[in-house]
Amino acid sequence: MTKKLIVIGAGMASGRALEHLLAEDPSWDVTLFNAEPRGNYDRIMLSPVLAGDKTYQDIVIHDDDWYAENKVTCRFGEKIVSIDRAAKTVTADNGEVLAYDKLLFGTGSNPFIIPLPGHDLEGVIAYRDLEDTERMMSLQEGQKAVVIGGGLLGLEAAAGMALRGVDVTVVHIMGHLMERQLDEAAGYLLRKALTDKGITVKCSANSKEIVGEDGKVKALMLDDGTELPCDLLVMAVGIRPNVGLAQESNLAVGRGIQVDDQMVTSDENILAVGECVEHDGQVFGLVAPLYDQAKIVAKTLQGEDATYVQKSLSTKLKVTGCDLFSAGDFADGEGREDIVFRDPARGVYRRLVIEENKIIGAVFYGDTSDSAWFFGLLKDGTDISDMRDTLIFGPAYQGGAAADPMAAVAALPDDAEICGCNGISKGTIVEAINNGATDLAAIRATTKASASCGTCTGLVEQVLGATLGDDFVIPAAQSVCGCTDLSHEDVRRLIKSQELKSQAAVWQELGWTTPNGCHVCRPAINYYLLADWPVEYQDDPQSRFVNERKHANIQKDGTFSVVPRMWGGITTPNELRAIADAADKYNVPTVKVTGGQRIDLLGVKGEDLPAIWYDLNQAGMVSGHAYSKGLRTVKTCVGSDHCRFGTQDSTGLGVKLEKLLWGSWTPHKVKLGVSGCPRNCAEATCKDVGIVCVDSGYEVSVAGAAGMDVKETELLAKVPTEEEAIEVTTAFIQIYRENAKYLDRGYKWVAKVGLDWVKEQVVDDLEQRKALVDRFELSQSIYRKDPWAEHAQPEKARTYAPMADLTLEAAE
Repeated sequence: MTKKLIVIGAGMASGRALEHLLAEDPSWDVTLFNAEPRGNYDRIMLSPVLAGDKTYQDIVIHDDDWYAENKVTCRFGEKIVSIDRAAKTVTADNGEVLAYDKLLFGTGSNPFIIPLPGHDLEGVIAYRDLEDTERMMSLQEGQKAVVIGGGLLGLEAAAGMALRGVDVTVVHIMGHLMERQLDEAAGYLLRKALTDKGITVKCSANSKEIVGEDGKVKALMLDDGTELPCDLLVMAVGIRPNVGLAQESNLAVGRGIQVDDQMVTSDENILAVGECVEHDGQVFGLVAPLYDQAKIVAKTLQGEDATYVQKSLSTKLKVTGCDLFSAGDFADGEGREDIVFRDPARGVYRRLVIEENKIIGAVFYGDTSDSAWFFGLLKDGTDISDMRDTLIFGPAYQGGAAADPMAAVAALPDDAEICGCNGISKGTIVEAINNGATDLAAIRATTKASASCGTCTGLVEQVLGATLGDDFVIPAAQSVCGCTDLSHEDVRRLIKSQELKSQAAVWQELGWTTPNGCHVCRPAINYYLLADWPVEYQDDPQSRFVNERKHANIQKDGTFSVVPRMWGGITTPNELRAIADAADKYNVPTVKVTGGQRIDLLGVKGEDLPAIWYDLNQAGMVSGHAYSKGLRTVKTCVGSDHCRFGTQDSTGLGVKLEKLLWGSWTPHKVKLGVSGCPRNCAEATCKDVGIVCVDSGYEVSVAGAAGMDVKETELLAKVPTEEEAIEVTTAFIQIYRENAKYLDRGYKWVAKVGLDWVKEQVVDDLEQRKALVDRFELSQSIYRKDPWAEHAQPEKARTYAPMADLTLEAAE
């Protein structure tokens, strides 16, 4: 007989519980309710979304395909408003009553909002979900934000907004940041790192009042009278279990929904998992214990014996690029000793707290490579008397000298935790290796180790090396996907050397294990073929991601973003009128100036895309390719035409470059900047290609970044003329097109091949430079077309309505 399970909350914990349950018994009839209008996504990765390094689609854990394959009925955007425990029914907010055999609470937690005067003003938000993230992403460069809370979430929010050019101030009531995880010394180092990133940090600061104007937040006032102006105020001061519905249903509730060792509530037919849970007096906020709970939930629902046991926990984090680790009790106390190592030049700090010759606490900043070994010593209560002299240097130095590089991981006991996100121990990984999982992909598939945030990937590879010995070599590159063992570099080389000029040839000649590739490899192979054989190969639109197929950026609600190209950031009154008319005509809810000096029309209905493209085309505007793996923008300053400091016509050069390079497909998005003088108003020194105009000519630099990684460009060449600057830039773009791994940004590729090699090809070898330019121009002659003009035709416009498949496609 089919058993009915209703799940309230589509979070990470309940999602993992469903994975375990349905893998064992797919016969369950599961209905999943979620107040958010979406399914399970990785909240841990909201910070990279905020920073612009990932999109929402990148952090989806269970897409529509997964729910469909597992026959889960999804009720997203709907709430359960009441539970009748006697009748074993729930009532949805639309009045529908559904019966259950078992009910699972996965309601998570609610962010705590400090009840300061003004906390209900518009522009005061928490940092908890995708909507909060998008609200922060909506701030423009130069606007101001205040973050209350110097914990992990608050600092991630601050760092993400700062990367977008927002002026951010962090206000923290305690004396140093992240006081629950770090001691004062490590907190100082973290504060210094944040200050170096341009973030203002105020510790020992008490918030008094949120000041508003016309119903909107204006500033935060501290109790010393200091007023901090802001356009957005983010409260990141903690969470509380979401227990409202459980209380209304008369379940036993303390700080959270109380459960026993089998994750069963005070009602034998109702279970709970995740941040809403209280077990043995404890509530939980880290993902590892939540995933442990999920395993127990699945076993309990299956009628198997299972017991949830709380484990000693450590915290290993990467905060705004800084590695942190803490465990145990690191407060000062009588009878306790400290062993401290500092390396100011590298920003490394290690502190061990010793009591009765045992480690009882540890705090590491900057270098956390040996943290699992130290945590094992702490957890096991190991007597460290014989290793005190070298203890702080880690396991490789026990015995008086540095040992084999694998010694550290080899010394770890089997119960040492390797993957904190998923609670995977060394023993579990070793068992998987002994059962045939002999590479990283197999380990991820069988154990989930390193499959979440990825911080532990290097450690997992070391376990592989220590276990397999000479049979394992840490790979220089991963395979393209599960269809092949070949790396991206291997595939590119073979496509050229074997003159493979179609996807079918690749599948056949390179031994693909699936007949026609998969959604991971098809976009990469399609790109390699069109980049290497532009004349012989024809682009396959179905091997592109949904945004590139629809020629616009899909938004979370299924609408689209339309960005017309503005050459070098220059526009005209006629173009502005056309944009305004289109916004009115198609009821565009949001019109936004982008960081790339363009105007974004957000919220366009799918069926309106061809018509709005046609109207903009009539005004002479073409696609800005804001959705593509290709040239996005060329940002310019006004240069010598208007600015008294300008040395060259930076605007004119930017326009020429954009008109030359637009429509080119590249391994990843490409952004350019041209500044008219070393004052660098166009921010050219953090672009994929940046040109700074100087009195003697032009300085062309490459391999910059301003996303999750912030990196200054490296000088490629100094040239005297505009024509040479254009030629060097074009040659660099082409050599990147021909050699880089698909989805590698320019700075990652340059780091792999070395700038010297690039200079040899692009700067020193004039014949090779010209050949690169010629090949780029050949490709452009075939592939540079305006997709808006093409798809505004009546016969193609019909394909844009209806668009019921968009949500499914976006999950790709």
